[in-house]
Amino acid sequence: MTHDGTTRLATARRSTAHHCRAVTESRWFAVGVFALILANAVVLGVETYDGVVHRWHDELKLIEYGFLAAFTVEILLRVGAHADRPKDFLRDPWNLFDLAVVLSAFLPVVRENATVLRLLRLARVLRAARFLPQLRIVLAAVARSLPGTVSFLLVGALLLYVYAMVGWVFFADNAPEHYGSIGRAVLTLFLLMTLDGLGDAVRDGLEISRWSIAYYASYVLLASFVLVNVLIGVVITSLDEARELERENTPDPATATDAHEQELRARITEARLALDRLEESLSPERLPTPRANTAERSAPSPLGRGTLD
Repeated sequence: MTHDGTTRLATARRSTAHHCRAVTESRWFAVGVFALILANAVVLGVETYDGVVHRWHDELKLIEYGFLAAFTVEILLRVGAHADRPKDFLRDPWNLFDLAVVLSAFLPVVRENATVLRLLRLARVLRAARFLPQLRIVLAAVARSLPGTVSFLLVGALLLYVYAMVGWVFFADNAPEHYGSIGRAVLTLFLLMTLDGLGDAVRDGLEISRWSIAYYASYVLLASFVLVNVLIGVVITSLDEARELERENTPDPATATDAHEQELRARITEARLALDRLEESLSPERLPTPRANTAERSAPSPLGRGTLD
């Protein structure tokens, strides 16, 4: 591709990105897409009623095609808004999620499986998080807290297993419905972690042995107070980190204006440099000398010839 062709292509990409960005960054666009997502959620809820589905089957399918067309146009506009910098589109996880949700609807395997198609349509509802900053922060906090949550689950599972084994040893004969096996003991202790039925469990334990109060007290202290508070601390820390990350990724209007002015100044400077180069190439010093003038200068003058004669 020639230099002129590359320049035209870059200019076309910038123009496309500018027009698409003007649409996708407008308030009416965000409100419209959010309304479509809510309407899609309402239609999904309506389809849970068999009578409505049998009566309005064709109309509901037509509405679904309309939703799919609208979401396809939306994702195309978002892709077009990054025509001049496509890598930025791929760096945003929300863009990748939206693209996967929309493209999956066109796969033959998905369209033929009603269950997968319903789950895919349900995933569209999650896209509402894009337009709700607080919900985005919560989802980001949940994602960032997963490593700490895994550690919490490992410690909690170990604690449950140890106390379940101890409970099976001491209470299996007298309370087989709660501690008759390791599975029942784990389930009982898991419910006690929420302090549900703790009073009844303590009263039943005191009828077996006075030492059961130490068993239940230590378990509640470690499981309900220590571990749960540790999990809350992990989630709150992740929430603060997600809020800070959201603040960094959200452009400030003043900063965006400064960036736009800097880009405009850079383009003006580039245009001036191009004009200077054009003016320099058209200057008289660089123009070729006509051959006629050269011949006239090299020819001997009549005065000189007469003198020689």
